[in-house]
Amino acid sequence: MTPSQHSDTTPDGDWFTIRQVTHADLPDVVNLDARVTGMQKQDYWDDIYVRFVERGNDKRFFLVAQANDAADNPALLGFVVGEVRAWEFGSAPCGWITGISVDPDSRLHAVGECLFRSISEKFEAIGITTMRTMVGRSNHLLMAFFRSEGMMAGPYLQLEKELG
Repeated sequence: MTPSQHSDTTPDGDWFTIRQVTHADLPDVVNLDARVTGMQKQDYWDDIYVRFVERGNDKRFFLVAQANDAADNPALLGFVVGEVRAWEFGSAPCGWITGISVDPDSRLHAVGECLFRSISEKFEAIGITTMRTMVGRSNHLLMAFFRSEGMMAGPYLQLEKELG
């Protein structure tokens, strides 16, 4: 089985599967993202779906964690989005996680860890050896998650300037 098809076993048992997103998942992705971030971003997620799935290539990934028994769990437990980016400011090709989220009621059951592992395996399968992401300074939960998965500060520093 490929990483996007395997079922993951957690301390609670074999209860979810990581797979490629489908168009039918988009409403659940939008709703989960809005629940976690407090912002409804339908147009953003429509664009991500088009770029990563419809026009996608072998260097873009959009995976979801789906409960095997949706009667007792939300159908969509979480998602992860990532792509290979190359040569921005001299950076060799690397995998970027551009979005990850887990239903708050499903946290602490290895859903995020399995999503992270699945996208890591996708990157490794195409020869990528480094993975990056960005985290807001005040997002301590996400920072702790990424650190628990072995991520640490990298060699680049993000700079920004307010315009207008």
